[in-house]
Amino acid sequence: MSRDLGIEKPLAQLLVQRGITTTEAAGEFFSPDLSNLHDPYLMKEMDLAVKRIREAEKAGEKIMVYGDYDVDGTTAVSLIYSFFKDRFRDVGYYIPDRYHEGYGISLKGIDHAAQQGYTLIIALDCGIKAVDKIDYAKMKGIDFIICDHHNPGDVIPAAVAVLDPKQEGCTYPYKELSGCGVGLKLIQAYCMATGLPVELINEYLDLAVVSIASDIVPITGENRILAYFGLKKLNENPSTGLKAIKEVAGINCKEIDIEDIVFRIGPRINAAGRMESGRKAVDLLVSEEPLEADIISKTINDYNLDRRNIDSEITRQAVEMIRTDARMRERNSTVLYNPVWHKGVIGIVASRLLDYYYKPTVILTKSNGLATGSARSVNGFDLYQAIESCSDLLINFGGHKYAAGLTMKVKDVPQFTERFEKIVSENITPEQLIPVVEIDTELQLKEIHEGFFEVLKKFKPFGPENTNPVFLSENVVDNGYGRTVGANGEHLKLTLIQEENPFKVFPAIAFHQGRMFQKISSGVPFDICYQLMENEFRGRVNLQIHIMDMKFD
Repeated sequence: MSRDLGIEKPLAQLLVQRGITTTEAAGEFFSPDLSNLHDPYLMKEMDLAVKRIREAEKAGEKIMVYGDYDVDGTTAVSLIYSFFKDRFRDVGYYIPDRYHEGYGISLKGIDHAAQQGYTLIIALDCGIKAVDKIDYAKMKGIDFIICDHHNPGDVIPAAVAVLDPKQEGCTYPYKELSGCGVGLKLIQAYCMATGLPVELINEYLDLAVVSIASDIVPITGENRILAYFGLKKLNENPSTGLKAIKEVAGINCKEIDIEDIVFRIGPRINAAGRMESGRKAVDLLVSEEPLEADIISKTINDYNLDRRNIDSEITRQAVEMIRTDARMRERNSTVLYNPVWHKGVIGIVASRLLDYYYKPTVILTKSNGLATGSARSVNGFDLYQAIESCSDLLINFGGHKYAAGLTMKVKDVPQFTERFEKIVSENITPEQLIPVVEIDTELQLKEIHEGFFEVLKKFKPFGPENTNPVFLSENVVDNGYGRTVGANGEHLKLTLIQEENPFKVFPAIAFHQGRMFQKISSGVPFDICYQLMENEFRGRVNLQIHIMDMKFD
């Protein structure tokens, strides 16, 4: 691979680690092409979905676009609504209330649709387990098309069409689409059936990449193509709503990458559903008026500021609960319940506790008389399977291997806590309870140069299953110009050399590792694992080593 592609061996090794073992596959990886998107009709029941939409179009039916209140759900609703609003006589959208309706299809939403005369609901990012709800809708004279990407249950809802690559019997080649991605395939199929240019889907790729990044789905295969071109649109010609979010997030003057979406754009969209209503996020994302988008984006930004204050306080309380309970600290799992915690931020709190204690975590609060919450897992441990083993104690649950939501009776929380701990303890390995930095390959500092980094940039966009590579370099030392930086000297700014080539120096930054400065300044060699990044200072861009961890003999 190294010889055939004319690239350094460590870069070729990175390709092979990603399953890319031929020059043809490498060409497709380095040069994503929208023509390589799969035929949407390979997805089970896609023909039925398009047929029903065309029937509704011909009959002048009212169509409701329904989706969850998170980023994936709201971007998916915005995509389908924006595409169909000019093609249908009457199309509306509905986002369930996180606090009064909860996740997924709700009876309240179906009743609202019936009252308003909607006869077809296109559900996005939810519905794959809503068997009873779909039956209820049929009694009301409402058909459903489900576009989901979550794992199905034992029974598939009796909708007109169910689009989910993970359902049994679906031959669609790529199984890891986001909910918004499944919606994109639906409009791709509609364009093909009606003779519209398939290129119309390109208008919505910025929404697609926001969903892909925020929902933490693998950035491989078809997702990588969508993310690559979605980032181009987000940077060059974003929709009015996303342009407004970029401005309030302070990233409208830089090249946006996946990380910016995860930490700057996604949380703002999510904040609407967490603090007020997910509908507000859709109002922004479908807006075509810059002034309106500006007003809504500032409101959503305020929601995000409130959310940050609340989740910081709840995290502090949760850490204190664990710190003062020796028995809880000894457990292999964390389950915390507080009836007054804000439901909208407990998923964030669960994620933050992983940073503190690194064990499968469930955070619960009280909502509508029930204990409801979010769960997060450590690397390699199947959280969904563990929760499923407690299903007899749960009213409902859903999610993925590493993240899930669940609801139970308050009286069952203690029993769930003990059962969950037992299941985790019996199935988790000691190694899974230790946070690790996965190293991709070893690298000599002398191998790093601008040409190397230019090829490395072609691995973007980075994300799950195509992460920013982590390199190992051994026996490095600071050349004497290293120092601590930050208000309290908590970070390190170093200039590294390696014994094999002491004349080539590399600037490096190590966040939150200022405590290591005394050892480093003594001249003792150490090993580092790191990522390569570009650092811009006063208009000059330099290659910099971002140290993730270091180890002394």
